[in-house]
Amino acid sequence: MFVRWNNLTLTDDEQRRLPGYRDEAVVRRFDAPEALDTRFYEVSARSILNRVPEKSQMPFRWTINPYRGCTHACVYCFARPTHKYLDFDAGRDFEREIVVKVNAPEVLRVELARASWAHEHVALGTNTDPYQWVEGKYRLMPGIWEALRDAANPCSVLTKSPLLLRDLPLMLQIAERTTFSACLSIPTLDEKAWRATEPHTPSPRARLEAVAELNRAGIPTGVLIAPLMPGINDAPEQVEPLLEMATAAGATSIGGVALHLRGEVREVFRGWLEAQRPDLVARYEELYRRRAYAPQEERERLARMVRRRGASTAMLRFGTPSRAPASGRAPTRPASQEALF
Repeated sequence: MFVRWNNLTLTDDEQRRLPGYRDEAVVRRFDAPEALDTRFYEVSARSILNRVPEKSQMPFRWTINPYRGCTHACVYCFARPTHKYLDFDAGRDFEREIVVKVNAPEVLRVELARASWAHEHVALGTNTDPYQWVEGKYRLMPGIWEALRDAANPCSVLTKSPLLLRDLPLMLQIAERTTFSACLSIPTLDEKAWRATEPHTPSPRARLEAVAELNRAGIPTGVLIAPLMPGINDAPEQVEPLLEMATAAGATSIGGVALHLRGEVREVFRGWLEAQRPDLVARYEELYRRRAYAPQEERERLARMVRRRGASTAMLRFGTPSRAPASGRAPTRPASQEALF
């Protein structure tokens, strides 16, 4: 399924073979302000269902990622190191060299139809955002939802974008047949912190409006305050209004996740600190010295802040939502999905 638009440009030499893909990728560019200096690599994936390693503490075993790399450009994104497997770097390349699995819906249908498939819960949005900007052009998600609907396969989605409202009719159809839930990642309402740490994401208030609309429609939708970053978005006067507005939007769960810095993400984040918040460099060196996670006392402080509003604190480090039942029966409480942004 290769797609074409008049607002794309393509030259004969814009092809590249990426590690792990048999065929050469066709490289495209969009003539749009949001996509300047960004290349999109159309690839044909051999598989679209990704198995989560057994040792992982994630509450689900299968994921789908129609895109690799993310134009949201969140400075803290844990998925940045995965771009190294494509011979790209975790910094600028992760934000500007985006892989598009153009055959994702078709491959998913084949995999869901296999006799060996046990209809386990499938989580979307666990690596890079399936509703990042370019989804408005490629429109891969409707086909993915249709495949999951037709298979009556339990699933969930985590995103930073209200674009998911476009697919609300399909989500409702899935919810009629099996368990389905959504979650919006909203680290802060503070405009300065938002624009500095996730510069190409939709407005946090627009995300909250999406939470409210989804819940009004009957889709159980939660809010993830992720990540909570010391000195950046963790002040009570920053967190309290977000908790209040999430509650007002009918959020079925509210969780917080403390910032973690693994691998190359540590260097990307440190570079951002040095450029944008040099006043915090020493504090972060102390907090994350020889460790990927904030110290226990810091996580407990963040937990208390969220707990004061009666929000869920089960996700303060990794996230521990209940896994959706493979039977498709509705859970006793809406399933939520771990924050990985």
